[in-house]
Amino acid sequence: MEQTKSDYHAPSQLKIGHIHLKVADLDRAINFYRDIMGFDLLQKFGQAAFLSVGGYHHHIALNTWHSKGKEKAPKNQVGLYHFALNYPTRKDLALIYKRLVNANYSITAAYDHTTHLAIYISDPDGNGIELAWDRDPSYWKFMFDSSLTIEKLRGMDNHLDLHELLNEALK
Repeated sequence: MEQTKSDYHAPSQLKIGHIHLKVADLDRAINFYRDIMGFDLLQKFGQAAFLSVGGYHHHIALNTWHSKGKEKAPKNQVGLYHFALNYPTRKDLALIYKRLVNANYSITAAYDHTTHLAIYISDPDGNGIELAWDRDPSYWKFMFDSSLTIEKLRGMDNHLDLHELLNEALK
């Protein structure tokens, strides 16, 4: 039975709990998420591993069940575009950026999207990651303007000043 828009609305408290990624090299992926991104390795067994922060059962699951030794997925194919890690403060975003700089890790892009600041990277398997800090929701009111188009929204994007962000991490 096909539902219409008015039949069901997900609860407003709904949260995305975790992401499960297929990776080519489990140890390489663990090293990235643990040693660079700062997640805790909760458990590794066989071809799978589970990582978390703050005591959650797992935020990131990794496996090589179907992907061990495989190449990265082509960018122009259907699949994951990116997932976002939302940092609680601008300073926290600055600190992860500093970790990436210290690790000489490549940044794909960095934008001030008006609603949030975003730094884009890819993990060693090519999975896109958006490192983000959201501005207060009261600042997002423009998002509900019926005249807003994707072109207008893109026009609000500005390049994020990474030097300023790095200076914030050093304070």
